[in-house]
Amino acid sequence: MDFMEQLTKINSAVNDFVWTNLGLVLLIGAGILLTCATKFFQITHIKEWWMKTIGGMFSRRSKARHNKEEGSVSQFQALCTALAATIGTGNIAGVASAICVGGPGAVFWMWIAAFFGMMTNFSENILGIYYRRKNAEGEWSGGAMYYLRDGLGGYKGCKYIGRFLAGLFAVFAILASFGIGNMGQINKIVINLDSAILKNVDLGNAFGDIKWTHVIIGVLLMVLGGLIILGGLKRIAAFAERVVPFMACAYILGCIIVFFANITQVGAIFASIFRFAFGVKAVGGAAVGIGIKAVITQGCKRGVFSNEAGLGSSVMVHSASNVREPVKQGMWGIFEVFADTIVVCTMTAVVVLASGKIDLETGLAAEGTNDATLVADSFGNVFGIAGSVFVSIAILLFAFTTVVGWSHYGSKSFEYLFGLKAAKGYKVFFVLMIISGAIMTSSLAWDISDTFNGLMMVPNLIGVLACLPMVVKITKNYIDRRIKKLNVEPMLSYDPAIQEEHAKDVKLEEQEELENFKA
Repeated sequence: MDFMEQLTKINSAVNDFVWTNLGLVLLIGAGILLTCATKFFQITHIKEWWMKTIGGMFSRRSKARHNKEEGSVSQFQALCTALAATIGTGNIAGVASAICVGGPGAVFWMWIAAFFGMMTNFSENILGIYYRRKNAEGEWSGGAMYYLRDGLGGYKGCKYIGRFLAGLFAVFAILASFGIGNMGQINKIVINLDSAILKNVDLGNAFGDIKWTHVIIGVLLMVLGGLIILGGLKRIAAFAERVVPFMACAYILGCIIVFFANITQVGAIFASIFRFAFGVKAVGGAAVGIGIKAVITQGCKRGVFSNEAGLGSSVMVHSASNVREPVKQGMWGIFEVFADTIVVCTMTAVVVLASGKIDLETGLAAEGTNDATLVADSFGNVFGIAGSVFVSIAILLFAFTTVVGWSHYGSKSFEYLFGLKAAKGYKVFFVLMIISGAIMTSSLAWDISDTFNGLMMVPNLIGVLACLPMVVKITKNYIDRRIKKLNVEPMLSYDPAIQEEHAKDVKLEEQEELENFKA
């Protein structure tokens, strides 16, 4: 066995353990515990988080504060940047793969993972805001590194444990950023453009088996990525704010058209999701069937892959929001999971199950089904060749915005370990690595980064669960003040100086809300 084979084998073993055995149990378990601890906040206070997210998106107060505060972005920009990183190829090809392997029932478990993941993301964002601080350039810095170091590390005897886990998380995040957040996404873009749009374009090979078309696409994406990423968080957020709503709405609209084109199948589609949620039995004496473990694993894994709740990644951009209230940004975290998984992934699932390649009676994929082209095939059934082109463009936008979003995650992790100046060097290197994704032929880099992506959740969830009492206190504090209108001091930051500064703004907001409430 040569070195590459050995490395592949080791990575496969670690990946299986992280994602199948440890990871999913830890993620779902943490989600259930956080949901119970917050008294099912995503259900009991659905009106509150819905109004504070979509309802408050165009708030004049939010816009004014954003304009005044140089080191922050608006709450909506933070959401869009987080969605830019989470809505990726996994929302298209990943969902199709989950259904092919786990059957239609995998979609049910994807919903379950999202339901509990809402409160995991909620808790992460609360801790991100509460433990954040400003760097030398006046930009907010927050994330798992900080609530591990100052939250978990604040417990007696846990100082060095917190610091070690914070550093470990940052290392895993940096490594994952180059693979799943960069090269893997770019490689998917190139492959899809090549098969759907450029399949008849032959410019020859640049070197070895590397096509000139791949090199050209890589260079163009590198230049565009550099213009956005090197401009800092403000430019990344401005880009995400414009592109993410457009791409999500365009894709959902396309899915809705496919949905209505197959309206007679809708009942059978949703019936198959619930019928096969606990496994697909072999049919007619056939040896092929899908066990309940495979169904649950595929559904939960895809849900987590899609929304990243529990990985601790998106909290790094949510922490840069201009918000004062930790719970308010927590509610944007709930909406992020809702939009990414409940909406986008569900639409993809309906499209896949309407493709004709999944038998709705048996729950099994037809022989020779290619999960990578399932969505394109279904769109093609309705739109013809334009359907394949549309899906290819969707993957381009989804994957590229993921790259842009992950550049911030890696940058913040690098800043934590090596300082602000070193983080600028990271951004340059990150941009240069884009072209590597365009020309790489091996999937090993993607597989290894997938493993590091999963490893991020271990220290992150340790930190979230260790700080669970703080999450409960901050949430109760918000409910008492904002919903029950009780006169109690707000809990906004672990730092006394930030607490004092933000408390002034919050009290003014509370006074206004109380007056409106009485009126």
